[in-house]
Amino acid sequence: MHTPYNILIMGASYGSLLATKLLLAGHNVKLVCLPAEAELINKDGIRVHMPVKARDGLVEIDSRNLPGKLSAATPDTVDPADYDLAALAMQEPQFRAPAVRDLLDAIAKAKVPCMSIMNMPPLPYLARIPGLDVDTLTHCYTDHTVWSSFEPALMTLCSPDPQAFRPPEEETNVLQVSLPTNFKVARFDSDEHTAMLRRMQADIEAIRFDTGDGMIELPVKLKVHDSVFVPLAKWSMLLTGNYRCIQKDDTRPIRDAVHTDIDLSRSIYNWVGDLCKAMGASQGDMVSFEKYANAARGLGKPSSAARALFAGAPNIERVDCLVKTIAAQKGMQSDAVDETVALVDARLEANRQAT
Repeated sequence: MHTPYNILIMGASYGSLLATKLLLAGHNVKLVCLPAEAELINKDGIRVHMPVKARDGLVEIDSRNLPGKLSAATPDTVDPADYDLAALAMQEPQFRAPAVRDLLDAIAKAKVPCMSIMNMPPLPYLARIPGLDVDTLTHCYTDHTVWSSFEPALMTLCSPDPQAFRPPEEETNVLQVSLPTNFKVARFDSDEHTAMLRRMQADIEAIRFDTGDGMIELPVKLKVHDSVFVPLAKWSMLLTGNYRCIQKDDTRPIRDAVHTDIDLSRSIYNWVGDLCKAMGASQGDMVSFEKYANAARGLGKPSSAARALFAGAPNIERVDCLVKTIAAQKGMQSDAVDETVALVDARLEANRQAT
């Protein structure tokens, strides 16, 4: 048996999914969250409900019955030196909250390798992409200075492809998976840190879960890739689906954003893919439009970005702004993407005026 890793995950909502997979694999996880959440998790653990192929209903995974140890804490009580890896599972605007920001800075200064599972890639990750001028991208971030202590070599990005949500009728320690795809993570610069990711991949791969009527394989794996561009395949999905849930006066489900005008959706998707290729990605790093459009049929809710905007949020993750700005660096432009960025800008402005 290997010694288990100790992993710090900032964000207990989406972070619960990664946490559960790591706990199943025998590793120890500390979730960083709000005081009430930390108290609930320390008392009752976390539950993840996920669909499994060829089974009716959802399989419940209860952290209290897993081999790894789970605990939760507020950001001001954590010492980064205790951890082998930190995973960033909050929305990008949340990292500028003072206590969270202080912990993030302490993680950077302690040189703990970091794996982001945000849609919005941290600036130090983008600095790993050759030929990209990251200084022109700072306006896309809620507060770009939160990333200033990080070394790019110690930051990697994991594409948050699996979709999950907190069911409104449940306690905050319950997460439901709606699309059980894989986490796709780019390697670190160093072989040593990448070896840690590969061991996690193998440990998660080996999990067999006892449902009470037999051992089964669970979906949602961690897949490690050598290309820094693989996690950017999510950008096409975000710009075609998630951000286009945002209409002038209302939201719509991701499914409708993608399928109402399938030809327009395909053209946006492929344009963003072409941008990634202009940055250095290969076709093999990308996901086909057909595969995405098929998965989107099951996404009957508006994206979290759209829901947050129409709930009055003064800041959301701006991958739309990031894509538009990088495209301009590469001499590329899309009317459809410009329209999305303008809609988001206008709604954020209205929300800020209202507060």
